[in-house]
Amino acid sequence: MTVGHQDVKKKSFIHKIFTMMEREGSGSSDFPEPQSNPAVDIQSISSTEPQMPAGQYVQSFRVFVATWNVGGKSPHNGLNLDDFLQVDNESDIYVLGFQEIVPLNAGNVLVLEDNEPAAKWLTLINQSLNKSLDGSSRSKASGSLFSSKPSLKKDFCFRCQQPNINEDDLSSEPDEDGSNVFDISEISMASTSNHLKYSLIASKQMVGIFVTIWARKEHIQYVSHLRISCISRGIMGCLGNKGCISVSFLFHQTSFCFVCSHLASGEKEGDELRRNLDVLEILKSTQFPKICKTNHSRMPDKILGHDMVIWLGDLNYRIALSYSETRKLLENNDWDALLNKDQLKIEREAERVFKGWKEGKIYFAPTYKYFYNSDTYFGEIKTSKKKRRTPAWCDRILWHGSGIKQLSYIRGESRFSDHRPVCGTFVVDVVVNQNELKKGSPSSNMKIEIEELLPTARYFKNIFPTSDTFGPEVVTHSNFSGMHYEFRPHSEHAQLWTF
Repeated sequence: MTVGHQDVKKKSFIHKIFTMMEREGSGSSDFPEPQSNPAVDIQSISSTEPQMPAGQYVQSFRVFVATWNVGGKSPHNGLNLDDFLQVDNESDIYVLGFQEIVPLNAGNVLVLEDNEPAAKWLTLINQSLNKSLDGSSRSKASGSLFSSKPSLKKDFCFRCQQPNINEDDLSSEPDEDGSNVFDISEISMASTSNHLKYSLIASKQMVGIFVTIWARKEHIQYVSHLRISCISRGIMGCLGNKGCISVSFLFHQTSFCFVCSHLASGEKEGDELRRNLDVLEILKSTQFPKICKTNHSRMPDKILGHDMVIWLGDLNYRIALSYSETRKLLENNDWDALLNKDQLKIEREAERVFKGWKEGKIYFAPTYKYFYNSDTYFGEIKTSKKKRRTPAWCDRILWHGSGIKQLSYIRGESRFSDHRPVCGTFVVDVVVNQNELKKGSPSSNMKIEIEELLPTARYFKNIFPTSDTFGPEVVTHSNFSGMHYEFRPHSEHAQLWTF
């Protein structure tokens, strides 16, 4: 090919480009205008609804999200959750995240995870969510055989037709006085009772981090592809005293991810960079497992691939001021001056962390750190021998994605912990298939992962006569009535228990 021939081809190619630009300027482009994606652009959802695929439309649902660092304290039976769990009878989904549900000591971090407090929280939450109008709980306690932690199995994948319980987080040990005031059996009743408004979708504990998700009973059949991922960011970057639990699922045709985290602590200069690193590592390392042989385009394996992501927890970002300066601004209720020194706000504006995420306007006082059972910030009493802590907005809720609108962002006033709980209410726009509603059940490819949800062994008390019997084998299968557990004894002397 000669040089002159190459020049002719270049001129011809340039001429075509300018011709194309002229057509675009006159509104007659050879290429169609890009269409808005209803799952991405919230403003286009209502205006472009006719352009959605046939048989689909957008429906709004309400999601309540709350986070609470409970300071390693186990709840008592009379604890009032009204300041944490604001039951409005309007929310469709409740996402509740806890930090430090157990003391972060060497025994809990390195040896054996204590899941008894998680069972107590589940019982209290169930009582609050399913409270009748007269104030009494809809479910009654009865005896429970569950007493210790099971192992987990990852071999099953089947349809979600009933609420699913992570029994890894359930326990019913008696209190010191011998009375079993918390009974996890009423949680199990949520899967069969027709009188309960809300049922448990999933729960998971990692040392002190605990997340539990509930939904209205009529929505359960439209929740599928439930997956859980845990990332440890504690001691040496590998222990579970810090880190996150992420829960992913498909609700109708919209993918959700909820991240409950407890990030690096410390109020020294530069500690905020450790928290930034925690966030980046969580986003990078979280990998949701594939649960079906066929790829599902709506179920991503990374956090940011979901249509809607809500991040909640004790993020531990502090106020970049001295204690005396912070205290003075608090006394003057100068929230704007305080927020301008909030580390999370500073780091986000510098795009060093949570780039592209949103957080609601804060109109409440710092949530950390208080004396227990007090409205006094830790350090105000000079006689205290412990290190003084500068008040801070450690407990936060952020979100990512389109189709999410925050209705409220407040804190509760429970004095149970040295943190105040933080709550947010959202309206989310979800893509719904009309075929689902007609059938009254999810399609055949809507499956839920059994990992993190079902036990392979559970130890009973006073059932087996021999001390060398460690417990029954659990065989799990599904049928049209939901989940069914069959307990097969290892010994001919053992009784057969099914439920």
